[in-house]
Amino acid sequence: MSKECRETLSRLLAKPHMLMYFETINHGFKDAVAYVLPKLLLEPIYHCYHYFDTLKLLLKTSPNEEDKESLKQASGALMAVQTELERICVGGLPKRRSGGSFMRLQRRSAAKQESVKRMNNIQKSIEGFEGKDICSVCNEFIMEGNLGRVGKRMTERHVYLFDAMMVCVKLNTRRSVTSTPAEYRFKECYVIRKINVVDKEDTEDVKNCFQIVSRDQSPPVMFFAKTAEEKSNWMEALTTLSYRGTLDRMLDAILAEEEKNQPLRLPSVDQYRFAHKDTKFNIVFEEGQKSQSGVPVIKGGTLLKLIERLTYHTYADPSFVRTFLTTYRSFCQPHILMDLLIERFKIQDPVSPDQDKGSTDREKNHMREDLKRFRKEYAQPIQLRVLNVFRHWVDHHYYDFERDPSLQERHAEFIKDIKEKAMRKWVESIKKIVERRMEPNDLPREITFDREPPPIEWHLTRNSDEFGLMQLHPIEIARQLTLLESDLYRAVRPSELVGTVWMKKDKEVTSPNLLKMIRHSNMFIYWIEHCIVEAENFEERVAVVSRIIEILQVLQELNNFNGVMEIASAMSSAPIHRLEHTIRELTPKKKQILEEAQELTTNHYKKYTERLRSINPPCVPFFGMYLTNILKTEEGNPDFLPDSFDLINFSKRRRVAEITAEIQQYQNQPYCLIAEKKIRQFFENLNPLRNKTEAEFEQYIYEKSLEIEPRNTNNRLPKHPRKTTYPLKSPGIKPSRVHIDGQKTTPTTGKNQSMQRIYNETTNLSCPRGQRDTPSSPHTPTSPTSVAFDPSSVHAFVDIPASVNSRSQVGHTLNTEHIPPPIPPRPSRNQPLPPLPPKPTSNRQPPAVPPKTSNTNGIPQLPPKTYIHSRGTVKKLPQPIQPANQNFRNLPSSPETEQSNIPNEPSSANRGWQTSFCAQPETHENFPMNLLAGMPQMSHSQYHVHHSPSAHRSPSGTHMSIQMTGHYNNEGSDRRGYFHGPPTDNDRTPGPGV
Repeated sequence: MSKECRETLSRLLAKPHMLMYFETINHGFKDAVAYVLPKLLLEPIYHCYHYFDTLKLLLKTSPNEEDKESLKQASGALMAVQTELERICVGGLPKRRSGGSFMRLQRRSAAKQESVKRMNNIQKSIEGFEGKDICSVCNEFIMEGNLGRVGKRMTERHVYLFDAMMVCVKLNTRRSVTSTPAEYRFKECYVIRKINVVDKEDTEDVKNCFQIVSRDQSPPVMFFAKTAEEKSNWMEALTTLSYRGTLDRMLDAILAEEEKNQPLRLPSVDQYRFAHKDTKFNIVFEEGQKSQSGVPVIKGGTLLKLIERLTYHTYADPSFVRTFLTTYRSFCQPHILMDLLIERFKIQDPVSPDQDKGSTDREKNHMREDLKRFRKEYAQPIQLRVLNVFRHWVDHHYYDFERDPSLQERHAEFIKDIKEKAMRKWVESIKKIVERRMEPNDLPREITFDREPPPIEWHLTRNSDEFGLMQLHPIEIARQLTLLESDLYRAVRPSELVGTVWMKKDKEVTSPNLLKMIRHSNMFIYWIEHCIVEAENFEERVAVVSRIIEILQVLQELNNFNGVMEIASAMSSAPIHRLEHTIRELTPKKKQILEEAQELTTNHYKKYTERLRSINPPCVPFFGMYLTNILKTEEGNPDFLPDSFDLINFSKRRRVAEITAEIQQYQNQPYCLIAEKKIRQFFENLNPLRNKTEAEFEQYIYEKSLEIEPRNTNNRLPKHPRKTTYPLKSPGIKPSRVHIDGQKTTPTTGKNQSMQRIYNETTNLSCPRGQRDTPSSPHTPTSPTSVAFDPSSVHAFVDIPASVNSRSQVGHTLNTEHIPPPIPPRPSRNQPLPPLPPKPTSNRQPPAVPPKTSNTNGIPQLPPKTYIHSRGTVKKLPQPIQPANQNFRNLPSSPETEQSNIPNEPSSANRGWQTSFCAQPETHENFPMNLLAGMPQMSHSQYHVHHSPSAHRSPSGTHMSIQMTGHYNNEGSDRRGYFHGPPTDNDRTPGPGV
């Protein structure tokens, strides 16, 4: 500012009435005007120079010739302004400080990340900084510089000014030998909102000074700058921060007053129907309510006013756009909405100044300015918001265009006719969305999960012709049912719910996905009821109901509330609810699970709502509750506001939209499960009705219920034989485990099933032994050469697969070499046994373990140990037979023998062993089963087999045995190979097995 301007401003500020006016605004506001106003007056000039530099940069870098031509025209139009500014500012403008007044008043602060980084670096350079971190209190760095501080003696301070505090430091002169000292030392800190800045007149002792007065009665502090320009910069920054809120309010009030005095010049109502003023007869707002974006909430209005607010020129309301496009079909047809939006887009300009021949040149200039303002503040915002509505329409509600091809053609013609350059990006975006929607969507979307989905669970059959409630695994029934219902739930669109269109004549067109889900739920409920009453046998019926409750448990774990409600509805139906004898036979736990599921529907679904809000997706909510709430809202509220036939009740539509929004929030997260095609098709094609109507089927179910449990039968139910042969025992609802080698194992429910499964897995091995992976453990010894036997002999190598319960699966699998041949058929009891060949001696002995030359623990090398295990006796040769428990036992019979053969001290020595199992004559027929059931239980992390076991029959025919040799690594806390099984009284070491 020139010297003359400063003097003029000083004279104005010194007038008494001006001082009184400033005092009424705020104490000290006079200083803000004196120092901030000159800076504000320079902002337009700074902006002009910024425009000039930006045009030069764009001309240099733009690749488009058309854009370059437009930029040259703009540069030429601004050339006169640039020449005049250069003439006025001959001495040059003062250097503009980064983040000046204008930038702060418009809230255009620097990038948050860079600002935080700079503030952290400043704090690190200050030694002994006190208080909270700068970046946690402040958002922006303003300026820094040196100021003098007046006190007992003049001292210099380096000052950092932030938007919330002023930090004073001093140069750090201390030196440290061990570390690099900080650049500054902390001295004082002032919070901007707790201080007042007071300008001080120059004196003979101090010039260019100002005072910081604290509001907490602390002594004031005087600072002084080196020059008047530096003082002006500091005063401008400090007063702007102190009075920023006041200045913003004043600026907003001035702009609002100017806009009121110079309203927009709008087209006439005859030319543009959307130019009607707001009255209580065309639009009504909710009292005292505003949306999240701070705009008024519409209660009701005419269709034209709703379209106007949908594309309002003053503000945008995204929530209103979403609600309108979701619910408009209840009061407007799609082609009518299309015509109104196109009419809204085509805005006619007011009277052009060139057409008004009676106006003077000054009036024409005003009219040109009004026309520019009209296009910038009214026409262009409306057109952009119309395109935004079209974009949202085709992106989220494209089914309107799929159902009506003429609507798609009308939309394409409108988009094609838009030529304005400012609209080009919006038009291209809409075209891309339409092209994507028109592409065939046959390929399923690829979904990536952070974990592997669980394997498919099978129970009694994999044949789709034999599928049923008791033949399929309850876990897999719940999983496939959940996947199916999740897909049906996610396919429902909001337009299928608004206006209860699923209950009207054209429901097959307007609500196809919702009807699919409703029909599936009905068929599944009927199927559950049919499965129960068709089980005439009492035990079978109890097993069926128990299986259904197991499925209910898995559905609850999967958060499939729709499936839970379906089963609860089936169990609460009259034909099933009356089966008191069947329900009485359920276990207390299953009864409790069923009662808890049925309680979810009580008290207006209160417990269900609490449960739904407490879980994390994925889930399948109960759709019936949403349909009930929508129906109550639609039927309980009028379509138009009371005492009006033209004002559409938009509050009603907003409530419906809130329900549909809750439905949509659970449609995004899929399940991490594998879809089994055959089981899915089984549930998709459920049709328990056969050729009956629903009324006939319900009558049949009730009569069947009376047949299996007649009325007034205390404990004497009619006996019905079983018509099915499948086992009634449930496989349980515990999922299978997956081994490290990828093989699936199912939890066993009994010893016979376990032995049968092990036998099947053993006899169905098909991989050649030479192709099997050998263990990679460094402790695994090399397998010796196998001994050949006579092909006609019953003594054959028996493969012993790794135990399903083994704790040493990795790197310690049994290393075998041949597939076991099938066991020949056994002779009958009365037929004498053929003579057995003599038992091999030397060639059947295990390979010798090489002697260990040194042993740090002084433990002698152990000889091989031989045991005999039979189903009733356990003995150690040559000691007498001792009674034993049926479970696997600790085999040594005396502490002395055990201590001499199996040391208890830690050692890394390898110990040899040899084990034999014997079957008594009464167990000969089950010998292979006993062998395969017992031997795979042997496991240990230090256990190794030298070669495949060999089976023998004694010459007298009284015993059959298996013999195997190997070694164990005597290292660690447990120094013996052992068998899994419960401990017995004679076990020396209690634990899971010996």
